Amino acid sequence: MGEMEGQGEMGCYGDPFGPENIMGEDGEDSGSGNYDTVSMEDHHEGASENNRRIRRKRYHRHTPQQIQELENFFKNCAHPDEKQRLELGRRLGLESRQVKFWFQNRRTQMKTQMERHENVVLKQEYDKLRVENMALKDALRNPRCQNCGGPAVLGELSMDDHHLRIENARLRDELSRVCAIAGKFLGKPISDLPPGSTSSLSPNSNLELSMGRGGLNGIMGAPAPFSMGLNLDNGLSGNSPLASTLTGSMSSEYEKTVFMQAAMAAMDELLAMAQTDNPLWFKGLDGGKEALNHDEYVNKFSPLRGTKPCGFITDATRETGSVFITSLELVETMMSPSLWQDMFPCLVGKANTVEVLFRSVGGTRDGELQLMNAEFVFPSPFMPVRQEKILRFCKQHSEGMWAVVDVSVDTIPELPFQGSSMKWRRLPSGCIVQDVSNGYSLVTWIEHVEYDESCTHQLYRPLMRSGLAFGAQRWLATLQRERECAAIFMSAMITPENNSAVRVIALEGRRSILKLTRRISSNFCSGLCRSSSRRWERLQVGALAADVCVMSRVSINEPGEPSGVVLSASTSVWIPVPRQHLFDFLRDEKLRGKWDILANGGSLEVVACLSKSHDRTNCVSVFCPPAAPPRESNMLILQESWTDRTGSFVVYAPVDSVSMESVMRGGDSDYLALLPSGFAISDGPLPANLPTEMNNSHEGASVLTLGFQILVSSLPTAKLTVESIDTVNRLLSCTIQKIRDSLGAN
Repeated sequence: MGEMEGQGEMGCYGDPFGPENIMGEDGEDSGSGNYDTVSMEDHHEGASENNRRIRRKRYHRHTPQQIQELENFFKNCAHPDEKQRLELGRRLGLESRQVKFWFQNRRTQMKTQMERHENVVLKQEYDKLRVENMALKDALRNPRCQNCGGPAVLGELSMDDHHLRIENARLRDELSRVCAIAGKFLGKPISDLPPGSTSSLSPNSNLELSMGRGGLNGIMGAPAPFSMGLNLDNGLSGNSPLASTLTGSMSSEYEKTVFMQAAMAAMDELLAMAQTDNPLWFKGLDGGKEALNHDEYVNKFSPLRGTKPCGFITDATRETGSVFITSLELVETMMSPSLWQDMFPCLVGKANTVEVLFRSVGGTRDGELQLMNAEFVFPSPFMPVRQEKILRFCKQHSEGMWAVVDVSVDTIPELPFQGSSMKWRRLPSGCIVQDVSNGYSLVTWIEHVEYDESCTHQLYRPLMRSGLAFGAQRWLATLQRERECAAIFMSAMITPENNSAVRVIALEGRRSILKLTRRISSNFCSGLCRSSSRRWERLQVGALAADVCVMSRVSINEPGEPSGVVLSASTSVWIPVPRQHLFDFLRDEKLRGKWDILANGGSLEVVACLSKSHDRTNCVSVFCPPAAPPRESNMLILQESWTDRTGSFVVYAPVDSVSMESVMRGGDSDYLALLPSGFAISDGPLPANLPTEMNNSHEGASVLTLGFQILVSSLPTAKLTVESIDTVNRLLSCTIQKIRDSLGAN
């Protein structure tokens, strides 16, 4: 009996067979039960003609033993005949039609599952073919001769054209040898010559390098015209694939294909490194911080990334934590450079999208691929800014689960612009976010970087190797801190302070202050690490110490900044005091007079205080200096302080009292002019020559970075003087000495 017979019988006993009768992946057992019908006839005398046979459904739920027997029989025979169905029904206590309907449902379910699997396989094949198709299209647009490498012409080439192209290839090789000879005579490679000295080698010009009395005529004969698109500024041919990416123009289809292949490989690597039970990670000797299993990683992923540059250090970290953010919010933050920069103000100095290589489908970020310029910073003048060109790829893997991965273009083997000047490269790094409940998500962050340690100051090398400088712990801790602060500031519930004299700020005012504090942190870090987000120019003055960085810039009609010439001075010092102790001392308004010239030797009055987290030390405060009668001064001090496992900050700025009052009432904070100063504190190394008994009893040490930004002149055309630089240099030295004296850390 066939399928059609079963469907006909089904019409006699119940509803027609269809998808609504199949119980699949929606939580019901397919084939575990049947619908049956029972006829009832009204026997009351005098019944109207409307009384007729009615039907009702009775659902038969099979027992686990019956289902197991049916499944075992189905593996061997998916289409039992009438005799087999009767035998099965007798053995299992079922009617023949129940057995028949179960097998019909089971076959349909099997067919559906196979179709779903085939759809997945076909989609993967489609993606591969799409990438290959784009590569073939680009190859058709720019065909090349396999013999000489020159442009190919559709149709048959003449013998003269063939010889000319072979000669062209020979001349190209000859040019390479000549450039090498010229480099030996001039003492440097041709690509390192000033732009003007290579003008004779520009496209569509004659080769006229003069070397001695005879020039090149004695080597190559008469100068021959070349039009090979040679570009000696970066060592790439103008016709070379991927050359357009360096010049900032739009990527070709071939380039986009290379980028997409690299992004998909990076995503696979990120997901593999995020797995909990994974041989790529092992616990350290102390059982705490995870470490990357380099041998396992090299065996699995090195063909995709190439070998690690000689002398480079690997910084690989992984961290998982709960964050008050949804997956869609985090994805939107990561894929928007401005939001990304605001969320990580002391990690991302500057970011912008060079080109959106592939856009998402359906209005989400799923499948979007961007080419970005990113600048990663650490708040110290001793740490170089990491400027990279990265690919950022976003993918949704399931409902409520997303992943965003970054990879430096320097890791892509097909790209020809890797050079000896590379000081770091970002291997597949990023985050995987899974929605949990109540607006929270579980975030797994992975950071994997290779860098040249010689570029890092000795003070920060232990911090770099611990992963606390640029590692996953710092990224996740920053995200958690910023989101917790936003949640508290945006909450309608206002926690009263113990001090009744402290003002209670309404919701509108807290929103304005939250926006202001992010600008304070970002501007402060830019003055420490010379971020390109501000146009700082470093000053080289003979009287300055080697460990002091002084920079200047001109601010003209920029919102949130005073107009004129701004001077920034910063340095980092080692202090034998634990980080928490140093942080508590600097943030205490009662001890402010011991080191801050704005306090005039006294304590500050607290005007307002807003907690940023459940830890009260993380807060935004507004102080009134003791120079004038309380609440009558025309200057207030806005201060932000926070600490987490990766570092501590105390950043402050003198502000106009009238403007600050407007902000606390909910006014626009974008136009409040301020220049931030303050401190960044990180855990410091203990001296190597410290005796063992002192090392065991020592509570810890810190690396203190302090920076000041001062308006030297309100005239943008004013010139800096040596006296101004000496003044800010003395301010640095004096502040450090006062802190040491107060803490007994001399």
